[in-house]
Amino acid sequence: MQVIESIDALRAQTKAWREQGKTIGFVPTMGNLHHGHLTLIDEARRHCDVVIASIFVNPMQFGENEDLATYPRTLPEDKQHLTDHGADALFLPSVKAMYPRGLAQQTIVEVPGLSDVVCGASRPGHFRGVATVVCKLFNMVAPDHAFFGKKDYQQLKVIKMMAMDLSMDIQIHGVPTQRADSGLALSSRNGYLSENEMQVAPTLYAVMCALKADIEAGERDYPALIASHTNTLRDAGFRPDYIEVLNADTLTAPAANDTSLVILIAAFLGTTRLIDNIEVSV
Repeated sequence: MQVIESIDALRAQTKAWREQGKTIGFVPTMGNLHHGHLTLIDEARRHCDVVIASIFVNPMQFGENEDLATYPRTLPEDKQHLTDHGADALFLPSVKAMYPRGLAQQTIVEVPGLSDVVCGASRPGHFRGVATVVCKLFNMVAPDHAFFGKKDYQQLKVIKMMAMDLSMDIQIHGVPTQRADSGLALSSRNGYLSENEMQVAPTLYAVMCALKADIEAGERDYPALIASHTNTLRDAGFRPDYIEVLNADTLTAPAANDTSLVILIAAFLGTTRLIDNIEVSV
């Protein structure tokens, strides 16, 4: 696996691959790779001739009092995982390379509407940072295909909309959430949980499954359902941020005839903010 740090070197390599007629798959990450990330690499390998991963802890998507400084960085292990799963190249840009004029002067990309609800309401500016860095990475890598986990459901929707609105010739793939045997969605932030919190954390998935079962049984009083399941989370020791039942495509309140819904949930367990989602067909 090649390790590439400069944008010029990356473009030279991808140009050579394209001249050989090879399709390029791209998996952008912030590192601290787990099985969920590696599933994206495996999926990219199935679709593409060559696979590029990137690791960049993006300061633009972290707000005040968030965990930028303490975000786990495990580069030696990440390189080994990527090598083991057949990645052809790892792009490791610096903050200076990504934002040469600094964050305050950086041209931004913003997807209105989708960026402003659920996590966007709780973390103002977060999806502006995500859309901007992903747009820049897409321009650097110029992939044919890009792969993102459905665990970050809203992020996936924002990136798909950005690619469509900006006429990007990239196929965006959403890959199913990878879970521990307990049901807990795999996440780099799970590493912040204490041993006791790890025992409690799967309740998040259990609550979503219970809410899904209620909806599939015909319940449609979403505010009452949300209030009930929010209390279950509180009783388990969580500090809920939100539980929402939304149209799966638009992330707006569901209409009476909507058949594709998504349950989106975020809650703090101790100091760790966990997010998850589950799709519902009715």
